[in-house]
Formats: sequence, structure tokens, C-alpha cells
Amino acid sequence: MADVMSILAGAYKSDVLSTARSNSKYVAVDPTLYQGTWSGKYANNKSFTVTVSDVSGFRAKVRYQSDGTSKYQDVLIKDSSFRVGDTKFTLTGNGKAMVKNVVTDPASGQTYLDTAYATQSS
Repeated sequence: MADVMSILAGAYKSDVLSTARSNSKYVAVDPTLYQGTWSGKYANNKSFTVTVSDVSGFRAKVRYQSDGTSKYQDVLIKDSSFRVGDTKFTLTGNGKAMVKNVVTDPASGQTYLDTAYATQSS
């Protein structure tokens, strides 16, 4: 039964954070729109930072940090968004972004979606 639940949880995470199915192609982005440190707070008052560097074409290096969690990944930017692990970053305007993070409750094993807004500082 546990295997079935882990498969369902994985499918849920994948589906919740998947980018909209589109036929658009990867295109070069303006590095100034993404590069720098982005910061914000979730509803539970936990802060996070997303550091985007080395933006070249539609590729970038990203580091996500929140509450003892640190993820570092090379990403592909498509449709103004990218994913780092279970976290999706979507550019919503100049210097503004929406961050969605799938969180698993360690006590119950249930997953939920944390959504927050981030602002670019440099």
C-alpha cells in the first residue's frame, strides 16, 4: 500500500507543478528580468530566497533556499517559468514572481501547495 501512495504522491507533485502543456519553443530570455536574488515569505511566515545566475539564452543556474532546505540546479526557462525540484518559479512582472512549492507534512505524509510572491533585489 505504501508503494501505491508514494506513486500517487509523486504523480500529484508532478501534475501540480507541471508547466502548462504548450507547443511553445524555448527562446532566449532577457537576463536582467531573471538574474539576481529573489526573496519572499510563505503564508506560514517562512522566508525563502531564489538566486538566479548565469542566464544565457533560456538556461540559468538557480539556488533555492528556505527553512534549512537548499536546492541548486541548472534550469531551462520556458513560458516565463522554471522548476527547481518541487518548486516552480513564474515571472509575473518586472521584479515580481510567484513561487509555488510542494510541501509534504512529515506527520501525516500529506502534500500541500505553498504559494508566495517574491521580489527581485539585485
